[in-house]
Amino acid sequence: MALTLFAHPLSSFCQKVLVALYEHGTPFTMRLVGTGDPTAAAELEQMWPMGKFPVLRDESRGLTVAESSLIIDHIDRHYAGRSRLIPGDGDAAMPVHLWDRFFDNYVEHPMQAVVGDALRPEDKRDPFGVDQAKAILDKAYKVAEAQLAGRQWVTGDQFTMADCAAAPGLFYANLILPFSDNTNLSAYFARLVARPSFARAIEEARPYHHLFPLGVPARYP
Repeated sequence: MALTLFAHPLSSFCQKVLVALYEHGTPFTMRLVGTGDPTAAAELEQMWPMGKFPVLRDESRGLTVAESSLIIDHIDRHYAGRSRLIPGDGDAAMPVHLWDRFFDNYVEHPMQAVVGDALRPEDKRDPFGVDQAKAILDKAYKVAEAQLAGRQWVTGDQFTMADCAAAPGLFYANLILPFSDNTNLSAYFARLVARPSFARAIEEARPYHHLFPLGVPARYP
């Protein structure tokens, strides 16, 4: 198979790419990283010395693509299904890129800061940093709440890469700082978890939910 994705189902950035692959129906092989398989980890580091996943290997083009947004862009240009996740027109694509970066920078990153702190030894934790991260999340929720007024998906009627980014970030962020008071955002999240591509990613991650240090309720979402 031409495409191999080095990833882990629990990772939010990996789920972002998986949603895109499932949206397009693109065939690929999954190499699980972080499950005790030293071979996969060694291959990943050889291709991408930073050792971060997800990483996509496209054998047919002889390319290694790192970083979730770039991976989705590559899939969207070369392995697209019936509809594009990034509009071909540059002006139309700009809001998609903006909201993709919004969810990565202001939902994913502060969420991961809180998770990372929970994984530290007790005497190495940073309560001030956690409070800062939660404040960023709270502000991001309010911005997203306003953006989602009257919209089905974050940039309009079309499901895009920005929604691929939003889904896993919001899944974990809601466990850290619930957004239930933001009615537009809560309704949007319900649409995301009902989307078959993300529902599949959630189910594939369930066997690993016990590894999430802040706990995932058995019936969540």
